[in-house]
Amino acid sequence: MGVLAGGCLSLVRDLFDARVKGEADVQRVTDEPVIGAIAFDKDAPDHPLVLEIDPHSPRSEAFRALRTNLLYVNPDDPARTLLVTSTVPGEGKSTTSVNLALTMAETGATVCLIEGDLRRPRMLEYMGLESAAGLTDILVGRVEPEDVLQPYVGGLQVLGCGAIPPNPSELLGSAAMERLLERLARDFDYVIIDAPPVLAVTDAAVLSTVVDGTMIVVGAGVVNRDPLGRAITTLERVDANILGLVLNRLPIKGPDAYSYSYESYRPETPAENRRRSRSSRRQRSRAKG
Repeated sequence: MGVLAGGCLSLVRDLFDARVKGEADVQRVTDEPVIGAIAFDKDAPDHPLVLEIDPHSPRSEAFRALRTNLLYVNPDDPARTLLVTSTVPGEGKSTTSVNLALTMAETGATVCLIEGDLRRPRMLEYMGLESAAGLTDILVGRVEPEDVLQPYVGGLQVLGCGAIPPNPSELLGSAAMERLLERLARDFDYVIIDAPPVLAVTDAAVLSTVVDGTMIVVGAGVVNRDPLGRAITTLERVDANILGLVLNRLPIKGPDAYSYSYESYRPETPAENRRRSRSSRRQRSRAKG
């Protein structure tokens, strides 16, 4: 009876728990592919740029895997202007944008990373860069892009949001924004825009219509299935090209655990290789006998 009661309690809890905890929950909402999986890291708020802090960690490799998967979404015509958004705040879209840009830059590509969140910008704060002038100043004709682009590392340059405007959606949906993206696409191999969450404001939906593709960051344990479904529907209504979903903050224990680790791989030593070969030969000999 105790086992049965425990099983019933677990079933009821799962039925009423609408949070997205892993890929299985995403599949209950949408057929869009999961193109990235990033493990939870309690130190991420204090050290968001994992590619700089620990470039060989499993999380760094997960961002590199995301970069590779993006190339396979449409290998004949890969997306070069990318929008990164989420359903609600707190899912990790800004840290995902920055780390993805860093992985692209480390391949030798030229990358322009744009702080497209004109309401609650955080990206430049993570990177320790100046935010006095930027995107909004370009869109109103006050400066040229080369005046406010900030070199970071390698081929990565960063464009901050600039002054917070009273009309973010109108600016982001303007002809000036479209012309700017066309110009940056000619000057850089990739352009990545960190946009606000979809359900918070209309900015992400507006921007999704002028980029090659959109990625949705899904924070495990942060967002529920119903809001995620509404966010995807919102983007589909404006004919956004959704490249896929990036699962972030995945647990490292439990049924939805992110357990794949590059640290678990260790090349065999020559002695180990010889012992394994001798063992294989003995097994084959016994099988023949």
